[in-house]
Amino acid sequence: MIVRAIGPPTIARVDGRFTECEGILSVFWDRDHAHPCGAGMSQKLALTAVVAVAGAVVGVVLVAAVRPAPEHVSSGPAVARRAEEAPTGAQTPAQAALKPRKGRVLSVADAAKELDLIAPSRQKLAEDFTLPLVGGDKLRLSAARGKVVFINFWATWCLPCREEMPAMERLWQQQKGQGLVLVAVSVDTDTKKVKPYLDEHKLTFPVGLDPKMDLANAYGVRAVPSSFVVDRQGHLTAIALGPREWDNDASHSLIEGLLRSR
Repeated sequence: MIVRAIGPPTIARVDGRFTECEGILSVFWDRDHAHPCGAGMSQKLALTAVVAVAGAVVGVVLVAAVRPAPEHVSSGPAVARRAEEAPTGAQTPAQAALKPRKGRVLSVADAAKELDLIAPSRQKLAEDFTLPLVGGDKLRLSAARGKVVFINFWATWCLPCREEMPAMERLWQQQKGQGLVLVAVSVDTDTKKVKPYLDEHKLTFPVGLDPKMDLANAYGVRAVPSSFVVDRQGHLTAIALGPREWDNDASHSLIEGLLRSR
């Protein structure tokens, strides 16, 4: 199911139960799970949530942001049009090194549709940033121009984030040598929790720290997990609100198609 807004508010689809931690909504699967924020966490809701129950399906939450989105959004095929309309030219070594992958190979259009992605209605450069990483390094988005960048916003208390992160790890391991840059941006206010979490779950991709949500606010993040894909020219190309299977054929086809585009 995909829900679209009429007018400026963003309406996103996320599956499961919702809760709020640190000013944004998290969605998680287990209705009997204890509140991940703890008893003292503020519950000043920034979003309006509508709980839908259809037939025997329980726990689908539609989350509508009541604050205007940075840009109006459109459905997934716009992602494909931009990749397919990009000028062609000689392949880079990384593009030439892309090897056929076992499994289905989808067009960018079909991959975006299958992943239920949305795209900005007009092309624009993604907001540049310099982000401190766990371990002490820094990542600057504009320094990754020429590569495909996958930006995921998450938190240690977010259960659907935990669900999708192993797939993100597998996607990164397979595509990092081909030109994929992946960074998972933690919005935890207590940054000391992040490194132990990564060690516990054996996650090795780069992780940024955004405890004041400066970057999250710049990207209009209103729920976690939220993911943003930036193409090789630096344009914000696709947005996923809620968790996805990031190591399936559609995800690999999306990244590979964008890596081949110029």
